[in-house]
Amino acid sequence: MDAQVKGTSISNPNSEKAKALQAALAQIEKQFGKGTIMRLGEGEVIDDIQVVSTGSLGLDIALGVGGLPRGRVVEIYGPESSGKTTLTLQVIAEMQKQGGQCAFVDAEHALDVQYAQKLGVNLSDLLISQPDTGEQALEIVDSLVRSGAVDLVVIDSVAALTPKAEIEGEMGDSLPGLQARLMSQALRKLTATIKKTNCMVIFINQIRMKIGVMFGSPETTTGGNALKFYASVRLDIRRTGTIKKGEEAIGNETKVKVVKNKVSPPFKTAEFDILFGEGISREGEIIDMGVNAHILDKSGAWYAYNGEKIGQGRDNAREFLRENPSLAYEIENKVRESLGIPLLAPATDAPPVPMEGTAPDVKPGRGKAAKSDS
Repeated sequence: MDAQVKGTSISNPNSEKAKALQAALAQIEKQFGKGTIMRLGEGEVIDDIQVVSTGSLGLDIALGVGGLPRGRVVEIYGPESSGKTTLTLQVIAEMQKQGGQCAFVDAEHALDVQYAQKLGVNLSDLLISQPDTGEQALEIVDSLVRSGAVDLVVIDSVAALTPKAEIEGEMGDSLPGLQARLMSQALRKLTATIKKTNCMVIFINQIRMKIGVMFGSPETTTGGNALKFYASVRLDIRRTGTIKKGEEAIGNETKVKVVKNKVSPPFKTAEFDILFGEGISREGEIIDMGVNAHILDKSGAWYAYNGEKIGQGRDNAREFLRENPSLAYEIENKVRESLGIPLLAPATDAPPVPMEGTAPDVKPGRGKAAKSDS
């Protein structure tokens, strides 16, 4: 019996069907170039998904693959002051730790540079653009992605991508569907290039209310439906409460729902704290999940790792891990390993040199366990 033709259900390689297929494949490769069509089980077609951490251990776990996928479109949306820009700045910081080149297209003209630096963003390595029109913004994104030299592009936000015709028109002019058409055309152009260059593109989006909705949620996102289709991951981020220290508000409790996920099962949620001026409290998540995974021991108010006490009370243990990043990194990777998600890669670049007037980073290394005053 003749061997089956590789990559097909054709059993006889000398049959008319097999010859027709080989001729078609040869014609396609001649016309469009080698590699245009491949057998799915061969070579580089099947790749592990490369990911970048979100800066939140819980969200990395909820995404199922350990972070946001590279070479894909991601949409992050939510109400005002819910943490959308904070989350994307954390992703930029994580990408820079891996040695990646990042760009921030600030269509809202509202990026807080000092806050970005506090979140760990290396400003000297971050490209920033503040375009005048939506067309200009998306042309800049297209050029950056096509260069193949940029690993992450963030657009803040879709709602601020104002079409040129609207800017040049009169106040009150009705121009229906302009922004939706702009987004649809841009995403059609971008998608294939994003995959080829392995660049991640994150669109931040805002929420609007649909008028006259009687059943279901009246909420929708701006920019039409194209982004909903082209995005591999969509994250809905919401503020659920306020964190207080005495009477003073020091942060927000935040919940993120993975409403679409093409790389893992969707509809999972993650909850974490965003502290004002500091960003996502990663150390707090490491403590909570470390206890759940039995990597950290909790006895009364004390937390211990490998028999060594690291703090009395959650706040003190969190402060200890913040002062000892190498230990936090070690514990986090053990949590990731226990859950079967990719480990954090060690930082490839040296930490950014602090700008004048800012405190230098604390050097890693174990110190004495933090003890509460009470």
